[in-house]
Amino acid sequence: MADAPSGLSEHLVAAGAFSEGERNAVYRAIETRRDVRDQFRPDPLPDALVRRLLEAAHAAPSVGFMQPWNFILIRQAETRERVWRAFHQANEEACRMFEGDRRAQYQRLKLEGIRKAPLSICITCDTTRGGPVVLGRTHNPATDVYSTVCAVQNLWLAARAEGVGVGWVSIFHEDAIKAILGIPEHVKIVAWLCVGYVDELYDMPELAVKGWRERLPLDKLVFEEGWQDCEEM
Repeated sequence: MADAPSGLSEHLVAAGAFSEGERNAVYRAIETRRDVRDQFRPDPLPDALVRRLLEAAHAAPSVGFMQPWNFILIRQAETRERVWRAFHQANEEACRMFEGDRRAQYQRLKLEGIRKAPLSICITCDTTRGGPVVLGRTHNPATDVYSTVCAVQNLWLAARAEGVGVGWVSIFHEDAIKAILGIPEHVKIVAWLCVGYVDELYDMPELAVKGWRERLPLDKLVFEEGWQDCEEM
């Protein structure tokens, strides 16, 4: 700490590991986080709890500290119904992209979070925040979206710790949702999250439980010192 520039040393704190109990809690949140599609309870979330989730999201890292995210809270049933209709149209289009048994399997998946969850959060990325030149974004403009995804993950893990379920809806035409919510053209929608209390969670990802896809073995995804040929997964 003695080598820190003048005036900055007071902001440095110890960087030691968490206690065993704290570490276990972090890993438990990561390992038991689930994408909830249908099991939401209708009772509203307390404002203080919603605030904690948003503060966790806002604490995410961001390239150049640009903090490109905004959080649009949607509680009104009328608004959520309009969004559900936009989702339903896109979902029908998505269903037709699959064939045979895969299409039938897709149709059996329940995707009712928009209607059932008492709160939806539309998380956006303002591509202009921080000005035309942002530290760390000069050669990869997509890092603003990457940063916003970190905010999504922070919120999701905090919600798991609070006993709150989250479902990420990605099947919609962005322009349709922008029109409903009045989102400017330069702002990107990164995630529509359905948020609410749940009584139960699957002990493994729902798509694995229902036979859509298995978790890939980690050892096949880790390379040393460069890319290696791997079988199709």
